[in-house]
Amino acid sequence: MKRILLISSNITTEPYPVYPLGLAVIAAALANAGHEVEQFDFLVSGEAEELLAVRIAAFAPDYVCVSIRNLDNCDSLSVTSYPENARRIVAVVRGGSTAPVIVGGPAFSIMPEELLAFTGADYGIIGEGERLVCDLIRDLSGGSTLPSLLRGEGLLHGAEMVSPLYSGQMISFYLEKSGMINLQTKRGCPHGCIYCSYPSLEGTAYRCRDPKAVVDDLERIKTEHGVESFFFTDSVFNDSDGHYLAVVEEIIRRDISLRWCCYMRPEGVGRREIALMKRAGLYAVELGTDAACDTTLRSLGKGFSFADALEANRACVAERLPCAHFVMFGGPGETMATVTEGLENLEKLEHTVVFAFSGIRILPGTPLLAQAVRDGILAEGASLREPVYYLSPGVDVKEMNNMILASFKNRRDRIFPPSAGQERLSIMHRFGYRGLLWDSLIKFPKL
Repeated sequence: MKRILLISSNITTEPYPVYPLGLAVIAAALANAGHEVEQFDFLVSGEAEELLAVRIAAFAPDYVCVSIRNLDNCDSLSVTSYPENARRIVAVVRGGSTAPVIVGGPAFSIMPEELLAFTGADYGIIGEGERLVCDLIRDLSGGSTLPSLLRGEGLLHGAEMVSPLYSGQMISFYLEKSGMINLQTKRGCPHGCIYCSYPSLEGTAYRCRDPKAVVDDLERIKTEHGVESFFFTDSVFNDSDGHYLAVVEEIIRRDISLRWCCYMRPEGVGRREIALMKRAGLYAVELGTDAACDTTLRSLGKGFSFADALEANRACVAERLPCAHFVMFGGPGETMATVTEGLENLEKLEHTVVFAFSGIRILPGTPLLAQAVRDGILAEGASLREPVYYLSPGVDVKEMNNMILASFKNRRDRIFPPSAGQERLSIMHRFGYRGLLWDSLIKFPKL
């Protein structure tokens, strides 16, 4: 048995603080393997390096694992980058321990070589870590010499995904700050959005957990920690195979009283499905619409039309379910004409919130990177550790942003730039509101 300290390096609170689910999953895998595990959240600590140093001294870990969840906040108008924070944490560990430092997490897996060198960690795990971290610690403890970067040979099946081991202290913090805790029902994404890293991180097919195991987790977390509000963090909750409906039906069958929200694709979901999910406790949904007209939707590889998004919105309104659309302007194929068309289309989305973004973060390994090189936005081989955004050569960015601002002016249900929405939500939080918060901006017509 080894003593292992797990550290979440995430400090972003936009749009709300998010429980580090990946850390809880790794904690469970290590605990199941017989190790003594402690979890430390840098955000919960108030970003206090001295508290981390005290924890290291008290626990005297044999190994330290650092999770990097985000590269940045994906807002071209108010950029915040996070790898430097992970490097600071590794330096604190080095100052108080000789334990090997292992780094992983979704952000790390996007650019592992660069981030391993930048943070100064000893080892890096690319992709899913449950199996790899246990194997790595076993082999290192046995005296094996291993490469500094490790990638698994295959993805886990749904039945191999362990239930998260949550920290009571951390749950208390996130319930106070956001009012909800995260859980995952499946991994992977079969869709071909050109800017997205999910397929490379989680695979190009859905790998689903047993609905009974998912609902077991919900019941356990509610019983052990008093949690009644959840966010399902699946890349797409409403998969075309209907696994999500099996989860929903299991919640209804067990008659569990809880509230939850999720990310959904605005396609293939109608009023019947929305009504069923509401019966199971769905209280709001975030829609990955991502573009505002068919031209830009095609350019992003979305695989659906704006009419699909409009129909999904109508289904939510019919069931009086708050929904929010997240839309990016300035991507491939964007022109001033498509900006105008897109803003006109957004006017058709009634009784909903729209969050707009200017530009699209370019990530390694995505088709958008190749597009950006072809369009001369960045040089081939350029570093992407610091944020670089795709902004179409076909738009005047300042004029585009001004058009969005003018279209959204004086509308509480239209948010641009993202930082303005964050300021609004922060005010609501100070007045005691918890949860998504944006759902309270929607007013449905009287019945």
